Amino acid sequence: MAQRIDYYFAPHSPWTYLGHLRFWDIARKSGVPIRVLPVDLGQVFPVSGGLPLAKRAPQRQAYRLVELARFSAWLHAPLNLQPKYFPVNPDDAARLIIAVDRHDGCDAAMALADTLLRAVWVKDLNIADEAVLAAALAERELPAERLAASHTQAVQERYEADSQAAIDAGVFGAPSYVVIDEQRGDGGAAEIFWGQDRLDFLERRLRARAAPGPST
Repeated sequence: MAQRIDYYFAPHSPWTYLGHLRFWDIARKSGVPIRVLPVDLGQVFPVSGGLPLAKRAPQRQAYRLVELARFSAWLHAPLNLQPKYFPVNPDDAARLIIAVDRHDGCDAAMALADTLLRAVWVKDLNIADEAVLAAALAERELPAERLAASHTQAVQERYEADSQAAIDAGVFGAPSYVVIDEQRGDGGAAEIFWGQDRLDFLERRLRARAAPGPST
């Protein structure tokens, strides 16, 4: 059965960072295509009941740091728990990923997303700074003009549309991996996997769908 994975994420999310390369590897090994969908959590949270980090209870903020440290150690993924440029406005970074996806394709967009996530959580860089975004394009050998493309109305409209699509799909946080079975007569059944700690479940789901059925 033909499938795709709608990958809803935010380029400043530590949980997205911790799962990004693992998710990409799982998708490639399964042969299932990805739709790269950075979204505006400021548009999603008011509908889903989520809160920006600064508005969460102190207990939740403290436990978040504990969990980030645990996963960073478990995954051998370097992570600065309190980076210099966080919180940060992720909109320009998200639009740049969209521009690259539109012009250069999924793999280029995934590679750029990795660079931007590492910029926040490993390198202590400000992804709201156009110089940082330009350097990220150069690092991935992508055209410098994608920065100008990221400011176009077409990219902004897609950013807004993808954020609304996340809401319509029932997404409430990042990262979310939504598996779509495209050949269903009802337009495609969807299953949401929220958070990088659900990647094992996602991988099992993809393997189960890929396994041949019983012979008759």
